[in-house]
Amino acid sequence: MKRVRFRDTAGNVRGGRWTVEDGEPVVTAAAGPYGRIAFGDESYDPDEVDILPPCEPTKVVCIGRNYADHAEEMDSDLPDRPMLFLKAPNAVASHGKHLTLPSGKERIDYEAELGVVIGEQCRNVSESGAMDVVAGYTCVNDISNRDDQEIEQNWVRGKAFDNACPIGPLVATPEHVPEDASIELRLNGETKQSSSREHLIFSVPELIAEITSYMTLEPGDVIATGTPEGVGPMEDGDEVEIEIEGIGTLKHSVKIP
Repeated sequence: MKRVRFRDTAGNVRGGRWTVEDGEPVVTAAAGPYGRIAFGDESYDPDEVDILPPCEPTKVVCIGRNYADHAEEMDSDLPDRPMLFLKAPNAVASHGKHLTLPSGKERIDYEAELGVVIGEQCRNVSESGAMDVVAGYTCVNDISNRDDQEIEQNWVRGKAFDNACPIGPLVATPEHVPEDASIELRLNGETKQSSSREHLIFSVPELIAEITSYMTLEPGDVIATGTPEGVGPMEDGDEVEIEIEGIGTLKHSVKIP
């Protein structure tokens, strides 16, 4: 199943299913774990409604250097264990939006990532039981303000600013997303990143086990699993598309004052 959250034409926030009819995507209102309960079986063209973040995380746990080729392009050593940092809820942004990013910065980068959406409260999860707590997968752009990231050890200004974490457009349950799912980022239609989740250094179960040995994860929390090589800067007005096999395409544009 593929789940979305959206605001309908009457202004109601609803959970729904993303389906395809006659080759066209259709959002069908439904009861769901993310957002308020919606009644009935109305269907909407996605262009007619306001697509919201597909979950409401209390935190986004991000993983650094989880692709060997990205570590190499950043001139960094491979980590012995997952590198963890956080994005706050204010960083989460929606599919299809024109996102305002920090002003006066020389370089703000895109980073395409597979996002893992947690389905239940969990702590001290084993690798063997990790997939039991996964609600599904989504697309993430780990937008990074390099100016401040390079001079600040905790990365708050570099990673946790408003609109630093677009996610969506939906959550696809695990059976939709193969172990070798392709991950591609296009900037103004040109492919900049192209890889596969099979190249992750630390797998999804390994990440969940490591993270939950330190902190409780809540339903709707997101793990951004790291980005492959090809990261680069965005400029004012750029259009970004992140497509992950089995999920769909997260789209947004940027405003950089």
